[in-house]
Amino acid sequence: MKIIRYSDSSGQTNYASQQSDGSALVIEGDIFGSYKVTDRKADVAKLLAPVEPRIILCIGLNYKFHAEESGAAIPENPVLFIKNPAAVQNPGDPILLPSVLKSDSVDYECELAVVIGKAARNVSKADALNYVLGYTCANDVSARDWQKNGGGGQWCRGKTFDTFCPLGPVLVTRDEIPNPNALKIKTILNGETMQDWSTSDMIFDVPRLIEFLSSDTTLLPGTVIITGTPHGVGMARKPPVWMKAGDSVTIEIEGIGSLTNPVQQA
Repeated sequence: MKIIRYSDSSGQTNYASQQSDGSALVIEGDIFGSYKVTDRKADVAKLLAPVEPRIILCIGLNYKFHAEESGAAIPENPVLFIKNPAAVQNPGDPILLPSVLKSDSVDYECELAVVIGKAARNVSKADALNYVLGYTCANDVSARDWQKNGGGGQWCRGKTFDTFCPLGPVLVTRDEIPNPNALKIKTILNGETMQDWSTSDMIFDVPRLIEFLSSDTTLLPGTVIITGTPHGVGMARKPPVWMKAGDSVTIEIEGIGSLTNPVQQA
């Protein structure tokens, strides 16, 4: 099932099941608990990010070729950093280039996002996917100057500005994606394909990430894990390619869809 989150014409936020004809049927209940799809058509005035994360756990250097293009060693364990949930942006809404902590080095990163559906602690790799509600597209927008030089060695400052985590357009339930590590994934910037690879290149696959992140740590329902980006990022190009006001960036993942956002100056 493809789940959307939306606001209706009265301003209320709801969930719905997207149908093959593009319409949507209202979901009643809690998507992280008990819910049902009704026969009522959804009044979709605005499409929202498909989930409001409890926390956004991010994995760096998780594709072999991306580690190589970054000049980094293959990590022994997943590289973890965190984004503020307020960094989430809706499909179609702008990525805002920072205006106070200015940056002229804002990069794109296509990523598969995993949404945890029930509390997970000390989960085994073999059982990990049973804790997944579904998957969506993410753009791990990154101000490389603040990531590399302005964060005291931590990546969070450069990666957690407002609007730096677009999600969407839909949440695809796990039954429709039995193997999250067999998906085509790409970034398209102003009509030009910049990243075009497969989630099979992950160093640590989705079950291993869930096993690692849940070790001695409870992942609450609504936790979003973004799983790393393949090679082709703007920072690694010669010359570098940075996003600028007026650009349009699209993340595409096989079986999920396309997430497009314009880029504006804040």
